[in-house]
Amino acid sequence: MNIGIFAKTFVRASLAETLDAVAAHDIDTVQFNLACAGLPSMPDSLSDELIADIRRQMDARGLKMAAISGTFNMIHPDAAQREAGLRRLAVMAAACHRLDTHVITLCTGTRDPKNMWNRHPDNDTPAAWADLLACLTSALQTAEQHDLTLAFEPEVANVIDTAAKGRRLLDEVRSPRLKVVLDAANLFRAGDLARMPAVLQEAFDNLGNDLVLAHAKDLAHDGEAGHQAAGTGVLDYDRYLALLAQHGYTGPLILHSLEEDQVDPAVAFLRGKLAALAARAA
Repeated sequence: MNIGIFAKTFVRASLAETLDAVAAHDIDTVQFNLACAGLPSMPDSLSDELIADIRRQMDARGLKMAAISGTFNMIHPDAAQREAGLRRLAVMAAACHRLDTHVITLCTGTRDPKNMWNRHPDNDTPAAWADLLACLTSALQTAEQHDLTLAFEPEVANVIDTAAKGRRLLDEVRSPRLKVVLDAANLFRAGDLARMPAVLQEAFDNLGNDLVLAHAKDLAHDGEAGHQAAGTGVLDYDRYLALLAQHGYTGPLILHSLEEDQVDPAVAFLRGKLAALAARAA
């Protein structure tokens, strides 16, 4: 495992300055967001010139794009909003191979019409599940057309709020193009923190063989997604990293939900944990 970061952690006036900031922290892998190139995260169009420029600037700094963020509300109560998200996903999908990435990350969504990171009680209805399946089926047709992988992330505010629901989704869709982003800090619903070992084990029992990306942040309490820098909360990183290793995950640990002055301490924390994991294995 190596360490990566959300590129948009670094707020700069230009793409070049953003990527320079990533490289300055001795990080060589990013989850990219088109906001770093001065666009909406999911734009209506992408020029060939901009695609080529992003690729050129990434290559010049030896940076790898582990994934690109394509998050939109897949169960938005307004069908027109879902359709707009699917159109923009297709725009991004058409550019991915030229950007040298094959993974687009998704948000399974919420019935909250204003904020796709807010939980809504209607997330648990059969209608919400049906809308998710329909939207995801269309998205996977796009992924098939462009030879890509789509990766959803279980998160307590979204319709897929547990690893068990993630397993159900994978089993119902049955597509090799659908995989999982696992962020352990996003798994703890109200009352779950006291059962951290069990929650982590359940996550890997359900999803450990379908991981394509792992996130690294932390949480201070359960009931909402964690928003702390890795190493500053209560997440059992020794257990989390050990479970990743046990399931053969060798990809990046993508840092996010941190300020710039927390990047170096978070990188040092993860490198220390990875070194300790390697020492135990030896």
